[in-house]
Amino acid sequence: MTSLELLAPAKNLECGVAAIDCGADAVYIGGPRFGARHAAGNTLSDIAKLVDYARPFGVKVYATLNTIIYDNEIAEAREMFRSLCECGVSAILIQDFSFLTQEIRSLAASHGVEIHASTQTDNRDAKKVHWLMSQGVSRVVLARELSLEEIKSIHEACPEAELEAFVHGALCVSFSGACYASQHCFGRSANRGECAQFCRMPMDLVDAEGRVVQRQSHLLSLKDMCRIDSLEQLADAGVVSMKIEGRLKDVSYVKNVVAAYSQRLDEICLRRKESYRRASWGKTKIPFEPDLRKTFNRGYTDYFLHGRKPDIYSPNTPKAIGEFVGKVKSMTGRSIVVSGSASFANGDGLSFFDAEGQLRGFRVNRAEGNRLFLPSMPVGLRIGCDLYRNNDESFERAMNKTTAQRRLPIELLFTAVEGGFRLEATLPDGSHAYSEVEFEHQPAEKPQRENIIRQLEKWGNTIFEPQTIEVAPDAENLFVASSIVSRVRQQLALKLESRESGGISDLKGLNDLLLPGKMSEASRARANDSIVPTAVKNISNQLARAFCEAQGAKEILVAPETGDTTCERVLPLMECRH
Repeated sequence: MTSLELLAPAKNLECGVAAIDCGADAVYIGGPRFGARHAAGNTLSDIAKLVDYARPFGVKVYATLNTIIYDNEIAEAREMFRSLCECGVSAILIQDFSFLTQEIRSLAASHGVEIHASTQTDNRDAKKVHWLMSQGVSRVVLARELSLEEIKSIHEACPEAELEAFVHGALCVSFSGACYASQHCFGRSANRGECAQFCRMPMDLVDAEGRVVQRQSHLLSLKDMCRIDSLEQLADAGVVSMKIEGRLKDVSYVKNVVAAYSQRLDEICLRRKESYRRASWGKTKIPFEPDLRKTFNRGYTDYFLHGRKPDIYSPNTPKAIGEFVGKVKSMTGRSIVVSGSASFANGDGLSFFDAEGQLRGFRVNRAEGNRLFLPSMPVGLRIGCDLYRNNDESFERAMNKTTAQRRLPIELLFTAVEGGFRLEATLPDGSHAYSEVEFEHQPAEKPQRENIIRQLEKWGNTIFEPQTIEVAPDAENLFVASSIVSRVRQQLALKLESRESGGISDLKGLNDLLLPGKMSEASRARANDSIVPTAVKNISNQLARAFCEAQGAKEILVAPETGDTTCERVLPLMECRH
């Protein structure tokens, strides 16, 4: 049986906790430095707190250390790697090959930490995946551009490799790790987490003769990815981790998107219970109805998953348009009437395209049915104009009113023991914990079963939720005070929450995961004999260069960020499928 993982982004501790509460099986978060999102750094203390919060549910925390590293940063980067291992993370995502040296691999192994190859290492084919596996990587994050058939072929060629694929979020027009436009134009490196989003800017399209074919259009601005309807196909193709993009997104985005995808994965696992299960534990109660249309997006595309399609980019604007809510029916003074069935709330944000095709927006001061009162009449708004809502106040309030709740299912057994009673809990992985109280055995005038169960159902604000409660025959015919049942329950709860011996610290992962670099002997021989990289790029330090030379790389392509001009071959400015 295959465990399916929903991997969620964490801008910070708050977002990470929200992702776990809404059903994520794993979260990825950036440390203080060297993560591929310059504005999404977190303290080691917060990462450790997130690990502690995630552990009871079997949720994993992955740390991103996926920028290229300069020579003068090697010592600090290695110390960061060590510190992240000590925080208890399950894996560290890397781009720079200096993190694949034997010393680093041994450090990771000593802490039980896996090494994952970030999508920044430009993972497009089986040859690259095989080589990375042979160098100690246990999981590879695939290029977003790959089709379902390409993913399937990689899995068939490298069955030992864990494959991770993006399923939702913003798209870069270039293959990750293969775009230098921001560095070239603005001195801000995408491989250093400082992308200036060159592809979101308006551009002129000019032909070879210098004639302007299209003026000031967002020709490289892709729509956002949404593959919620293809999760089962991705799983069947060999993907074990479904990744949501968004380490710069706020907690509202994380809640909505994670909840939507978690519910869909639950449906798949329930329908195909012989094939798939979720990679973590716990039942999640969502206090709102997830709706991907209401979260920031530039319009949605499944990209190249099912082949090339014409509508993958958004030439009119790089901003969020929102969901269509109707047309302007009439305009009077500072109010408008909207045709359609949508309901509105005070504070809603609406957008429209003016006659020149420019996106404009306004806030609703007051809504009375489909009549909307505005601060002032927006320039360019006209009767018949399509309206889109990019901020739904009612939806935002529903998400923020109460947080999602995630509970860990346990099975309880209440029995009589010599001189007292015992309460034993069985946790999702099959491990046990118990607590005992002393109480003199006395025959009961009537069976105690119903009262015992009633007391054992009260787990309050703990993360535990009994799925079954069994009272042994030897206990239900003995008198036991309600306070005694409550005491043994409270003692067990403390034991579980404090992760004492027999508690949740003993939980083992449900996945039969590979250890870093674990390959069959035949696969390792095949990799060593024939899967030697012809060329490696983005080499920015001597350690990474020496490592790649030792692996037999024929050509070392120096990262443009270093300013080194001795490389014989110049890297393309961008590599795209668009």
